[in-house]
Amino acid sequence: MSSDIVPLTPKADITQRAAAFCIDAIAVWLPSLLIGTNPIVHTIFFVLLWMVMRVPVTRKNRGQSLGRWAVNIKVADARLERTPGVQELCKREAVLGTCAALAFAGIGGITSTNAAVLLLLLPLAIDCIPAFTDTERFPQAFHDRLGGTIVTGTKRGYFLDIKVKRLLDQVQSNVRR
Repeated sequence: MSSDIVPLTPKADITQRAAAFCIDAIAVWLPSLLIGTNPIVHTIFFVLLWMVMRVPVTRKNRGQSLGRWAVNIKVADARLERTPGVQELCKREAVLGTCAALAFAGIGGITSTNAAVLLLLLPLAIDCIPAFTDTERFPQAFHDRLGGTIVTGTKRGYFLDIKVKRLLDQVQSNVRR
């Protein structure tokens, strides 16, 4: 991201981004289970469904997918701070969707004698490492840099992360009593 652009919105927390990713991944993974047991067909369907959920749905909903809406964050163009175009979203989501599909294939294929399939989690980890090491105001993962996007906070959403934190605080205070 260039230094001449000063974003006006707050950055999205890494935990918010992870929660949104997990919500979207599960929302795509569950219907893709209905396709069958062929792992190649399952992976292709997962990526296609991911692209539908994270490109046209995100574009229509001002930068929010189901998961991003749940935790009140949005994806925005890094230069213009508006909803990214279809091309930018396709670039970032093709990378992220493929990494997610591989991660689910690795988790789904694990057995007591086949722990090597966990190596399929590596592409997702490699994609996200730049977001953890980025020192800029808006840390970008590889897929963000490729698509020229940032993930910011927004007041539009369900605030699931805040509601869960409050619930956990209540449970913790009840346990202390």
